[in-house]
Amino acid sequence: MADKVLVRKHSGEKEPFDPEKLQASLRRAGASAQLVRRVEEGLKPFLEDGVTTAALYRKAFQILTKLQRATAARYSLKKAVMALGPSGYPFEHFVGSLLHQMGYHVEVGQMVSGRCIQHEVDVVAYNDHQQFMVECKYYNSQGKYCNVRVPLYIHSRFRDIEQRWKSTPGLEKRSFHGWVFTNTKFTSDAKEYARCVGLRMVSWDYPPKESLRDMIERSGLFPVTVLTHLNKKQKQALLEKEMVLCRQLLGKPGLLDQLGLTASKKEKVLDEIRDLVVDDGPKHAK
Repeated sequence: MADKVLVRKHSGEKEPFDPEKLQASLRRAGASAQLVRRVEEGLKPFLEDGVTTAALYRKAFQILTKLQRATAARYSLKKAVMALGPSGYPFEHFVGSLLHQMGYHVEVGQMVSGRCIQHEVDVVAYNDHQQFMVECKYYNSQGKYCNVRVPLYIHSRFRDIEQRWKSTPGLEKRSFHGWVFTNTKFTSDAKEYARCVGLRMVSWDYPPKESLRDMIERSGLFPVTVLTHLNKKQKQALLEKEMVLCRQLLGKPGLLDQLGLTASKKEKVLDEIRDLVVDDGPKHAK
């Protein structure tokens, strides 16, 4: 493909188009070598100086949707997580589901007493040996990053809660940790501070092999917002019913009847979910 074409990123910065990045993202979504070639061919007419990466993504997604919807859904994962808004509530439940899949007991939206004051905590996750105060920072724009103020604030809250947990009967065998999840990125200062104080941090692509994207792909827990057979309004209606995961719809397919779908469309949605979901049970927590 035209590797000298300059494309414009979300930040406005221009860089040479890298076909290997496109190929890698398509392969990660499960595209075969033949499907990758077909998407590349379909993009060729749109590769010209100044084209935005967002426009190329939309076109690649359109091509995939026509050829293989489950692959298109996986390819749209980052955008789908961004669509869990406008509030952060679905994102908190989504993170809680990921941690449950990893083997933790999970409680979402808890009031937790610290040594000094009470705190509203997004997720409390624990097993026999570890207990986490988990905070979820959801942003509905890719341009918004978690800066150093976020871990500074969360770590101070964690220290207050940790002091109470350490003096709570029955928790003597557990170690206590703070954990921050975001659907975008952390600034370098935020990551440096978190490493210094021992605060765990997870963003879309950080840390390597343990990022939010990695967790989702390993668990098979895809949000309903990836589904290509539903429109934005229908997805939002599911989120408002606290239906965050595709897997949940397999257990409650009747909810799709409330979206005004025909029997044929409903079956297409369920088939898409079956192609996406990998049900291999909770993983052991590390």
